[in-house]
Amino acid sequence: MRVVAPKPFTFGNGKRAVLLLHGFTGNTADVRMMARFLETKGYTCHAPQYKGHGVPPEELVHTGPEDWWKDVMEGYEFLKNKGYKEIAVAGLSLGGVFSLKLGYTVPVKGIVPMCAPMYIKSEEVMYKGILSYAREYKRLEGKSEEQIEKEMAEFQKTPMNTLKALQDLISDVRNHVDMIYSPTFVVQARHDHMINTDSANIIFNEVENDLKQLKWYEESGHVITLDKERDQLHEDVYEFLEKLDWEE
Repeated sequence: MRVVAPKPFTFGNGKRAVLLLHGFTGNTADVRMMARFLETKGYTCHAPQYKGHGVPPEELVHTGPEDWWKDVMEGYEFLKNKGYKEIAVAGLSLGGVFSLKLGYTVPVKGIVPMCAPMYIKSEEVMYKGILSYAREYKRLEGKSEEQIEKEMAEFQKTPMNTLKALQDLISDVRNHVDMIYSPTFVVQARHDHMINTDSANIIFNEVENDLKQLKWYEESGHVITLDKERDQLHEDVYEFLEKLDWEE
């Protein structure tokens, strides 16, 4: 079986634009349902696909935050070039980190960081995440368990420079959160075992805007956009976007 690589998408042609950003080892499917929901509410949604994501794991480890940030900025420019002067951004996990980085780099109407880490539990946790992504990808390719084990043994010899670069990115963004002046809705899952959930409090406390809120989702895990409270999340994000003083 061939794995179909996820692609960037653009839904809707409303007057208001939202850039949606997926997580590390994730893909645009992470934010597709949210995009479809917002499209029904009159929003245009665009989601870029980061380089090295949704492809064999051997490719992922040869890319890094600089590549992915380039994809994020291209996504932002894509909406600008379509004529959108005001763009809100919502991102899951690493996408949430990038949404914050956008907040002090370019003009954004509002920011929704979802389960965004401000510090990593440990490189080991992230490394396990890469290994489970690699294993799952190989399963989807239809490889035998024997073949998977053989390839995984080889894969584990690869240097993971990406992880160090990722930690540097997160700590850099963490140091700049107090330079964000856009309205911000911080979303955090209570059962998030991938990141330190105190990250949500850090973001909420340091963003410099009176229109900011923090909501904990008591039944959800890290990939909150696909979890059991996703319908509520959609409504909450929509409600937040509606509070922004859009020109149109």
